[in-house]
Amino acid sequence: MLLSLFTVATPDLLPEQMLKAASDAGIQGIEWRYKGVPKDASQEEPSFWRRNLASIDPENAEEEIAKAAALTEQYGLKSIALVPYLTSGDLPATEQAFQSAHKLDASMMRVGVPGYHRSANYNELYKEAIAYLSEVQEMSRQYGVKALVETHHGTIAPSAGLALRLVSSFDPQHIGVLYDPGNMVHEGYENYRMGLELLGPYLAHVHVKNASWVPLAQQDSELETYYQAKWSPLLNGVVRWSTVLEDLAAVGYMGYLGIEDFSQSYSSAEMLKNFTQSMHSLNNQLHIGGAAG
Repeated sequence: MLLSLFTVATPDLLPEQMLKAASDAGIQGIEWRYKGVPKDASQEEPSFWRRNLASIDPENAEEEIAKAAALTEQYGLKSIALVPYLTSGDLPATEQAFQSAHKLDASMMRVGVPGYHRSANYNELYKEAIAYLSEVQEMSRQYGVKALVETHHGTIAPSAGLALRLVSSFDPQHIGVLYDPGNMVHEGYENYRMGLELLGPYLAHVHVKNASWVPLAQQDSELETYYQAKWSPLLNGVVRWSTVLEDLAAVGYMGYLGIEDFSQSYSSAEMLKNFTQSMHSLNNQLHIGGAAG
């Protein structure tokens, strides 16, 4: 079973601390968060999306990538992906990230997808995304790094079906889908096996986390009860990971399962150990061989 860590999930650990914790937990691959710390967050407590210590800063990319690569090798791990926060259509930033991914010797990189907020028409956003991905595909060929479109709420690719619509005209060797069932609790749920069958050769990577639906503390209507999705512990949410693993095995998935737990139920090191123990336990329960990772 191939397991990886997206470093956004360990914000309080410096790179060497994170790599040691990942190695101790039995993780093989690292997905590096590629984003700097905002200047106004430099004195804040570590957090997932602002002062994240386990990140590579694009402004110091050459130096930090060399250090990350050396440390990763030192701990016997592999840098499998670079994960930037790109805006769809921003070709200069996308190419700079591809260059960094290539230097890191990562095989995959997340690219931009337009957000959907009910203000711009989906069809126009789709056209813009296809034009962007056409350029992305050429960059993927040039740098030897596969581009990933993530199933993510708040974008025009919240589900496997809509992600496939974005990528289906491109070569699956160069553009694939990062399948994230935890994001699909928020928006985009489909039957897991159906979505995975639909993706076929475009299924490139899987993220592992969970979420649950809870009533909003502040209700704005007397007629309806409103709910929101909140991150939850890995095996205590809407996503039934035993089913996902079974369905991944059924479609012959042989790639990594990457932890991205935002529940804050454990310390970072404990969260990594819980992840590996949970995945192996479920795998053994289902009597799955190599097909689920």
